[in-house]
Amino acid sequence: MKEKTQTVEGVYEILKNRIISLEYSPGQILNEADIASEFDLSRTPVRKIFEQLKNKKLLNIIPRYGAQVAPIDFRYMKSVFEVVREMEGYAIRLAVERISDGKIAELEDIVERINQYNIETDYKQIIMDDERFHEIIIQSSENPCLVEILLDLHMHTERLWFYSQQDLTSLSLFYETLSDIVASLKARDAARAEASAKKHIDDFVALIKQELL
Repeated sequence: MKEKTQTVEGVYEILKNRIISLEYSPGQILNEADIASEFDLSRTPVRKIFEQLKNKKLLNIIPRYGAQVAPIDFRYMKSVFEVVREMEGYAIRLAVERISDGKIAELEDIVERINQYNIETDYKQIIMDDERFHEIIIQSSENPCLVEILLDLHMHTERLWFYSQQDLTSLSLFYETLSDIVASLKARDAARAEASAKKHIDDFVALIKQELL
């Protein structure tokens, strides 16, 4: 069944989210004609969307073959986490000074929602809320260059969260460090906030370190 007519930007977001959430699995081939038909587009804008996804390292374009969903490259992901760890630490230090009370309240709501979830049945929603949590903090840094870089990198870290579902058996990886981040922001304690943000990343990397090595 065809989707309602979408803008090029809208289709890009849909395909990007399908790749990140593993609705399109790593290595899967996407057919240009099928995507054009699904979204009632011509093949030219679909080609443009594929190129955008390639530039974000989410697709590989194989001449005369098609577009392949990029496999998860664990060596590359190791480098991503090294960069995210430092840049997100900087972003949260800026956010301590600039985040509004309203945004802190949003973060508190996210943490409370996560604490009520079931790790097995609500996994997708947990990851989406975790990413929303990070997005609020990154945006609250009010540094456009930093925001652009970190949100692009988070596409890959979020994808790895989805890939690692079978390894995550407890909400503590989310609830404990995210709660501490919120407390640090409320206290306007930049050093503690940065340490908590880095611990959140370190705990996840420790969980999947065999794949990243």
